Amino acid sequence: MAVYQYGEKIPKIGKDAYISDSARVIGDVTIGDQCYIGHGAIVRGDYGKIIIGAGTAIEENAILHIQPDGVQEFEERVTVGHGAIVHGKYIKSHAVIGIGSIIGFDVVIGSWAIVAEGCVIPQNTIIPDGKITGGVPFKILGDVKQKHKDFWTWGKQLYVDLAREYPDKLKKL
Repeated sequence: MAVYQYGEKIPKIGKDAYISDSARVIGDVTIGDQCYIGHGAIVRGDYGKIIIGAGTAIEENAILHIQPDGVQEFEERVTVGHGAIVHGKYIKSHAVIGIGSIIGFDVVIGSWAIVAEGCVIPQNTIIPDGKITGGVPFKILGDVKQKHKDFWTWGKQLYVDLAREYPDKLKKL
């Protein structure tokens, strides 16, 4: 694991969480149980605090960072897609941050909201629960339907399973 103390700030890692050896978890970071922190991800709690809820997946090359003395919180079962950059302050349960999205400072993403790939959400924006957003800058495109919830429930479980299996199955050659 690539977990780093920063001054007096020491990350706290939950049970059955997986952190890739190529990820970086720095400082005041709390990672919940059964989380997946993918290869190349950076979780930077050097001058702010980051809380990641249980069953959350921070996929490959995603970057989480918060402004000085800020708090960034992810509730449970959030998905942060590959290469996303997140400075937002509150990402509610079951939200999906799409591949390559950019989330500005002080953004709130609602429960079960879906941010489409490559979407840009500017600072101080609030995305309501259950909305789908996309575009640059973002627009609300519609409502999350049961078929979306079914797919993302399945997809989120894949990463919980990966977090559990990687320590045994991943072998450096």
